[in-house]
Amino acid sequence: MSTTSQRKFLVVSDDTPEFQAALRFACRRARSTGGHVAILRVIEPAEFEHWSGVRAEIQRQARDEAEAVLQEAAGLVQQETGFPPEFLIVDAENVRAGLKKAIAQDPDIKILVLAAAVGGRGPGPLVAALAKDGVRWGDRKLPVTLVPGDLTDAEIAELA
Repeated sequence: MSTTSQRKFLVVSDDTPEFQAALRFACRRARSTGGHVAILRVIEPAEFEHWSGVRAEIQRQARDEAEAVLQEAAGLVQQETGFPPEFLIVDAENVRAGLKKAIAQDPDIKILVLAAAVGGRGPGPLVAALAKDGVRWGDRKLPVTLVPGDLTDAEIAELA
């Protein structure tokens, strides 16, 4: 048996402010448990269906944008854990479908880390969907760690 953990903490990269809280928490947990961080970015299908050449260009731009967003987060993960994150870019109808696909393809993903929205906006669409539909990911059951989206660095350090 290997002495290094293959446990991965999966964080969904989106354009919400709470993404940073989820990422920082996952980094701290990964560091304290010898795990790694994987960051998922889901590319939803483009609405533009008229010309395949235009659609292909829109998809290429979406992938380039996803890679750029993930690269921005990589510095924090490297600094906090000592290791670069694993990037997962998945084409799917929505984030939940992308999560199912990513989790089904990688048995080393052991924990999903999400942050709840703050400021009276509700918990966020993904957290709300999980509360409604449950946390089964196909044949796998995967724990979900839900952290407040407004945790400070000091609070994360204390908790994780």
